[in-house]
Amino acid sequence: MDLTQYATTLGSYLKAKWGVPVHKVSVNGAFTCPNRDGNKGIGGCTFCNNASFSPSSKLIDPVAEQIVLGQQQIRKRKPAEKFIAYFQAYTNTYADIDYLKQLYDSALTQPGIIGMSVGTRPDCVPDRVLALLASYQQQGHEIWLELGLQSARDESLARVNRGHGFAEYEDAIQRAHAYGLKVCTHLIVGLPGELADDSLYSLDKVLALGVEGLKIHPLHVVKGTQLARQWKQGEYRPMLEQDYVRVAAEMVARTPRSVVFHRLTGTASEDLLLAPEWCRRKWTVLNAICDELARLQRLN
Repeated sequence: MDLTQYATTLGSYLKAKWGVPVHKVSVNGAFTCPNRDGNKGIGGCTFCNNASFSPSSKLIDPVAEQIVLGQQQIRKRKPAEKFIAYFQAYTNTYADIDYLKQLYDSALTQPGIIGMSVGTRPDCVPDRVLALLASYQQQGHEIWLELGLQSARDESLARVNRGHGFAEYEDAIQRAHAYGLKVCTHLIVGLPGELADDSLYSLDKVLALGVEGLKIHPLHVVKGTQLARQWKQGEYRPMLEQDYVRVAAEMVARTPRSVVFHRLTGTASEDLLLAPEWCRRKWTVLNAICDELARLQRLN
């Protein structure tokens, strides 16, 4: 499997830019989400497992300790020299600006760290946060703002209790670009009520806004969620593997090579995943996407 024949992957992009393989190190900043704490809603998105992270009023471990441990774990599997601190769990810009600066500064000063990737919601990126991230980029750090959109259709976002619409995303990416920031947009394929054409519509909408990166993955049904209850009651049917492969390959095929793919599928913890079963087989899915891309290329 060589996905780089068909798309620009994050790994290939970073290696070309930094000269060596660059790996992400996950950092838990003990954030919450406005869709959980009552600001926008209670309970979060229907697909979000509130027990899968452990936010608290204090850091679980200092950022420096998390990064050192993460680097050690990665180096056990592969040679690694440079890393990106990945603030992943929940909404990683949803806090006082001084707290954010403290966390981000701590991450960026650790040995081997060359940048940050910050996951958040489109309705949680005020200008002061964008200015802070832009200041790090101006210092030479690799900075990515990851915006969780999931779908460009407002009715789909309402169906999963997302708490924002496409307008908030459009505003966020335009302001991020005004600060010179690179944006990676998350899209979920297989949301309740959506078909393949809906995923392609969402892709076209974000490409039209000049997004620099994409993260695509299938919808997982995990324990402890509203989606899990809907699945058990027969109200939601997960996507078939072959359907996801076809849609993901079509999304890659219509995306310019200048756009960086951060992810093309996803898995969930073995103890949490209920469906679809095929999501446990990451490399099988990626290989199938490559095979489908090869088929599409032959047709053209």
